[in-house]
Amino acid sequence: MTGVTARLGRIFAIALNTSREAARNRVVYGIGVLAILMMVFVLVLGEMSQHEEARVARDISLASISFFGSVTAAILGVVLLYSEMQRRTIHPIVAKPLERWEFVVGKYLGIAMTLTMLVVVFAMTMMLLLWRQEVPLTAAVAKAVLLAYLEVLVVAAIAVFFSAFSTPFLSGVFTFVLFFLGRVTPEMRVALESTESTALTTVLRGALRVVPDLHLFSISGRTLDGEHVSVNGDFVSWSYVGTTVGYGVVVIGVLLLLAALIFQRRDFV
Repeated sequence: MTGVTARLGRIFAIALNTSREAARNRVVYGIGVLAILMMVFVLVLGEMSQHEEARVARDISLASISFFGSVTAAILGVVLLYSEMQRRTIHPIVAKPLERWEFVVGKYLGIAMTLTMLVVVFAMTMMLLLWRQEVPLTAAVAKAVLLAYLEVLVVAAIAVFFSAFSTPFLSGVFTFVLFFLGRVTPEMRVALESTESTALTTVLRGALRVVPDLHLFSISGRTLDGEHVSVNGDFVSWSYVGTTVGYGVVVIGVLLLLAALIFQRRDFV
């Protein structure tokens, strides 16, 4: 038990230092301001729309949380792990009685702590805007925010995975490519069913097996099980949300495991 406590203490220390480092990153504040401004712009768009204030407020606010949260997750995941190697601060860290997987997990948890605070700020801003426009806060909105939050955490895990073995530039490119592919998985499945090219079929099947299905976390406005679902009307059940959250946790766990295994083999000499 003492060993487990000490291990958790080391991971928490890494996470806390990472969260403090992320909080000093000006990019986080810049993206946060952009997201809030986008949400505030909802007021203008709502006035321009004809009796669609509620729909515009919900859609744009949720899109802002998902997009800007994911962008922040990608940037922090790419930068914070690699910066330790670039500044060579990784040398005294790995020389301590600290497992490398503990370092990777601690880094991710620190990033997740920062992203959690960011999403909370976004969600509170969204609530104020909805209240300002007299739009009721429904369970559908809570479900959508929770799913968007899990998507942000998955994107952060993707970025940490690539940062374990690549440069910030390539890690950023790989992360955004997977983010884009993860959002268009339904279109990829349609293309797979309609194509007659053997090569394209192989590529699409491989991509669908490897790419995390991020579209599961942002389903408002799409068709699910033959029915149209929207945060402005009919939405998914809590059982779907629970299943999707479980899927996200598994994806995060697999990505961190792979990142830790790769990081364990890296030579920092």
